[in-house]
Formats: sequence, structure tokens, C-alpha cells
Amino acid sequence: MNRHDFLLQSGMLTALTGIPNSYLQSKSIDQTKPFLLPPLPPLDHKGSMDIRVRVKSSMTNGIYSNVECAVAPKTMGPAPHIHKELDELMFVLEGTASVIVGEEIVQVQAGGWHFRPRMIEHTFWNASEKPLLFIDMYFNQPFEEYLEKVFHQLTPENGYPNGSEAKSKEVRALQQKFGLMAAPNAAAKRLEIIKKFDLK
Repeated sequence: MNRHDFLLQSGMLTALTGIPNSYLQSKSIDQTKPFLLPPLPPLDHKGSMDIRVRVKSSMTNGIYSNVECAVAPKTMGPAPHIHKELDELMFVLEGTASVIVGEEIVQVQAGGWHFRPRMIEHTFWNASEKPLLFIDMYFNQPFEEYLEKVFHQLTPENGYPNGSEAKSKEVRALQQKFGLMAAPNAAAKRLEIIKKFDLK
């Protein structure tokens, strides 16, 4: 019996880590391998917003993933929304992110963190005159797959013009798959934020 199996069977791994045996057995820690991600050139917001996947969920056996996100000055993020199963953690690298959770707006400056657990209405934007760059981290769901498809696959160049029924249909299917729900009156709330902070 190897050390890992012994710890699992004896319950010692639960005592040492606080993680239940059933979770550890289902996630097969032995399948997760170390990896190194080299530095990359700065991400370009392309005049609006763009993402770049760094850690894929498949690299961490489904436990964690993240993306870089670059947001142009005075740019609105997505409409207010709710995740059914996803927990989200933001770390701001450059600039200041404005984040609304429920009715509360917070400013997350460079070096700051903001955690948004599931089932809480939220969105973000860049109200400043400088670019915003942050890392968005995802737990319990491979949400980077959703973002990669929306930003880089469902594009006009690939036959999905913005506002087209083809794109809308694909996005609705992705939202259903990933448990992404629009907040009540999401479009009106997004427009209100755009007007209030003079965003594009």
C-alpha cells in the first residue's frame, strides 16, 4: 500500500487537509501534474475587452482554472449575471476594476482581490481612463471553456456575426450548460451603469 492510499484509508488525509476522503478519492490527486507557464507579452484589450486562458481546468483535474482579462478604458463588462455553481476570484494586476455585487459597488485596485461566490448577482467594468488587466479565477467549473468560445470561436470571422440568431443560439446553449443566468432586468441595469459612468 502506498502512502497516499494509506492516508486515504486511515482518514489521516482528511485530518491533515480538511478535505473529505470522498472528494480526494474522486479527484485522484495522482493524475494532477506540475506545470510551468512562461511569461507572455501583455494582453491587448483590442479597443474593448479580451481574454487569454492561462490555466485550463483539465490541467488541475477540474479543481481550478483562470484567464487573463484586459479591458479598455471606460468600457462596460457583461450585463449583471448570476452563476449557479461557479465561485469566482479576481486579482487586479493593473488599473482599477469597478465591481457591483447586488447593490454595492467596490473599487478593486491593482494588487487587490475580490471574491464572488455562486448565486450572487454581479458584474464589472473599467470606469477609469487607463487600461484594466486582471486575472479571473474559477473554482468548481471549467468556465474558461465558456469564455474561450464566446471571445474567440463565436466570432464574425467564424460565421457568427454579433447580434445574429446563430450566435445567440450558441450563447444560450453555453449559458445553459454552464449555469449562467441573466440577473433580473439585466439589460436595463447594464445600460444604467453605462450612462452613469459614461462607458462604451
